[in-house]
Amino acid sequence: MRALKKVSIVILTAIIFMILSGCSNYFDQGKLQKAGMLVETSIHDQPWGKKGYQGLLEIEEEFNVDVFFKEGIQTEQEVNEAVDELVNQGVNLIFGHSSTYGKHFKDISTAYPDVHFVYFNGGQFDEDLTSLNFNSHAMGFFGGMIAARMTETDNVGVVGAFEWQPEIEGFYEGAKYQNQEVEVHLSYVNNWNESQLALEKYEHMQNKNVDVFYPTGDMFSASIIKHASEDDLYAIGYVSDQSEIAENTVLTSTIQHVEKLYVLTAEKFNEGELRGGVLTFDFKDDVISLGKYSPDVPEEFKDKMKEAVEEYKETGLLPNEQESD
Repeated sequence: MRALKKVSIVILTAIIFMILSGCSNYFDQGKLQKAGMLVETSIHDQPWGKKGYQGLLEIEEEFNVDVFFKEGIQTEQEVNEAVDELVNQGVNLIFGHSSTYGKHFKDISTAYPDVHFVYFNGGQFDEDLTSLNFNSHAMGFFGGMIAARMTETDNVGVVGAFEWQPEIEGFYEGAKYQNQEVEVHLSYVNNWNESQLALEKYEHMQNKNVDVFYPTGDMFSASIIKHASEDDLYAIGYVSDQSEIAENTVLTSTIQHVEKLYVLTAEKFNEGELRGGVLTFDFKDDVISLGKYSPDVPEEFKDKMKEAVEEYKETGLLPNEQESD
């Protein structure tokens, strides 16, 4: 009887050791348990949100983990409550699907030492806070080249969300590189979601003879493309491949493959390799690309664009930089 009790104690000790070891692995190795996402508006109302949700679903499938999302999370209090809820559900990788989450996450990340926070397009970072940034200057440059090639009036226009967007400066440079005579009209909504104001900017540019538009706000890009199609004008798609809206109208799209970054980030976290910091991604990482071309774009120019993109992926130099180097 005494021997049996001794064996039982040994077995129980072994089980406890295994459980404790498992807990240690959970906290020390950063293995992905569950993933969550916060969005400011909805996962359904614009390409950016849809792509984030798609990335979350791909994490669920690839890693066989539960995923959660919270919509309409905008204020500091809402962020705090949403994060607390996700953590209580066992989430240890949280994506904030906007640059605005950077400050909120930095303020609270130390309170959740077993959670890694990720957000997009910002400069805030910490030990367990990572910012994922798209180098969007190049995609704007290539969009500008195509716009300048296809304009018939030598007037192209950007309806931008914010003046600081790197793709806008890139578009200007690309358009001027392709055609020195082109005039680039710039106008800003100063909001990601002001669709009505964006359409007013579009109409104002149309009155200035602009015939190719680059709407750099994912909430209003589709609306402007539809109007351009009705007005027999051209547009460059934004964030997603928007050729399906109007095949001939959309000359190409400057695509940000947000969903790929979700999976890539989850892989790094699951392997214990995700570090706090500001990470930048570009064409060479296959998370930015040009979309389907309009049938109206000449084949020889499509070939030129393909060569230019491949050269940029290999050298990191845009066409204007190669010539001045």
